[in-house]
Amino acid sequence: MGFDVAADSYDRFMGRYSTPLAPWLVDFAEIGDGETVLDVGSGPGALTGELVRRLGADAVAAVDPSRPFVAAVRARYPGVDVHLAAAEELPFANGGFDAALAQLVVHFMADPVAGLAEMARVTRADGVVAACTWDLAGGRAPLSPFWRAARDLDPSARGESGLPGTRAGHLRELFEEAGLAEVEETELSVTAEHASFEEWWEPFTLGVGPAGAYARSLSEEDLGALRERCRQEFPDGAFPLTVVAWAARGIVAAR
Repeated sequence: MGFDVAADSYDRFMGRYSTPLAPWLVDFAEIGDGETVLDVGSGPGALTGELVRRLGADAVAAVDPSRPFVAAVRARYPGVDVHLAAAEELPFANGGFDAALAQLVVHFMADPVAGLAEMARVTRADGVVAACTWDLAGGRAPLSPFWRAARDLDPSARGESGLPGTRAGHLRELFEEAGLAEVEETELSVTAEHASFEEWWEPFTLGVGPAGAYARSLSEEDLGALRERCRQEFPDGAFPLTVVAWAARGIVAAR
């Protein structure tokens, strides 16, 4: 999948969007003072950091299946209970958290319904499970310009628009299938400022995620063609890029 990479590479690739997105997800989940929260699929810690700022490290736990990301979260946020684990097999007891959140993770879970059900299992009755995924199907994700250009040049490029939860209403469906109640879905929007096209493009060459893996699979000539096709998506000089994520929240039913 391309996430066994250095934390710095992921930060440069997605951190410019995931960091400002995190406060919106926490607000949407309505996390309150004194609550304990699990960050599922933490990556290098964009959401973890926001939770620590609001709640303190002792109130936050995190899991991720990437060893470099787990090491980064441990180093960046001492006191957070960090584990190497997948969403589908969380190493925690039933009902141990007030809430479980997953930022930009559900679409990469091997079994999204099982992963969300696990998040519900480790959350207390009447607690909150919340998650967000980029609107890849709607073409409003940070990766959308890249995949549009890739498909223009290579119609067989699969892209990420078919991944779970990346179209309107699907995240809600996954939550309901996982047994969560009172499910709500909304949009979260953030804007990232880019100094230049080159600043936007360079992180795609670092091998992060499906887009990075696709870029690295290309010949030098084909990668150059993709770069030039992407350039046509943007103006000269600095520019803002506004992107949208789908977010859903649900309540854990009484057991």
